[in-house]
Formats: sequence, C-alpha cells, structure tokens
Amino acid sequence: METLEVTSVKTQDYKTTISKALNALLSDAQIYNMNLRGLHWNIKGRNFFLLHEKYEELYNEADEMIDEIAERILAVGSSPLHTYEDYLANKTLEVAKHVSDGEEGAALVLGNLKLLLRKEREILEKASESSDEATANLVSDFISTQEKHIWMLESFLS
Repeated sequence: METLEVTSVKTQDYKTTISKALNALLSDAQIYNMNLRGLHWNIKGRNFFLLHEKYEELYNEADEMIDEIAERILAVGSSPLHTYEDYLANKTLEVAKHVSDGEEGAALVLGNLKLLLRKEREILEKASESSDEATANLVSDFISTQEKHIWMLESFLS
C-alpha cells in the first residue's frame, strides 16, 4: 500500500510539473502564432511574396501545434490556459509589433523558434525521465520540424 501512495504522489507531482511546462510552451506558442500573423499581414519589400506565403504556412502549423499542446495538457489531467491574459502572464517570447522588414521578420521568427526549441528540449528531458512517452513523442515531433525551419531561416538570412 505504501508504494502505491508514493507512486501516486510522484505521479501527481509529475503531472503538475509537466502541465506547468506545457502551459508555458502553449503560452509561447500562442505569442509565436500572433507574431507570425502580424508579420504575414505587415510584410513589405522584395521578399513579400516568399515571406507572406511562408508566414501563413508557419502560423497554420502553429495552430496545429497549439491544439496538440492543449490536448496533451488535458490528457495528463490538467487544464490548458486559454485566455490572452494567461498567455501574456506566462510567456517568455516577446510580442512583436510593427515589423514589416523581411530580414527583421525572419530574424524574429528564427529567435522565436530557438526559444520554443529550448523549452521543448526541457520538456522532452522531463518526459523521458518520467517515461512519459506521449509527451516525449509530441515535443520530439515539434523539435524535428522546428530544427528544419531554423536551418532554413538561418540559410535565408546568411
């Protein structure tokens, strides 16, 4: 009986820890999404067509990511944040305003992705240590996709 109680406490502690980390990621993913939309709407210059389309592709991808994070939070028995107030209070990413320059926008997205990647790697480590394969698989997929975007953006900016 004691082992079950200890396991239950450890499980609850882990669920609290991972939910908090996932909600922080969710908050930053929402800010990233809004940054992308602002860039998409406001881009100007010779890379307009290329970046306008790319930002749309990225924010559609971010929409799916946000949904998957929220659903994972629910699956571990917690509640996802769901108001802009909550996102702003729990974010690490900066909110971008009035960015229309293509290189500045691409650099902003690159920085956003690097921060998201850092958070995802931290979650992956926690999930792996706790044998939480579902969370580990989820963020592992995000990491793979974002590493490719980072490579492409760094190539674009060089």
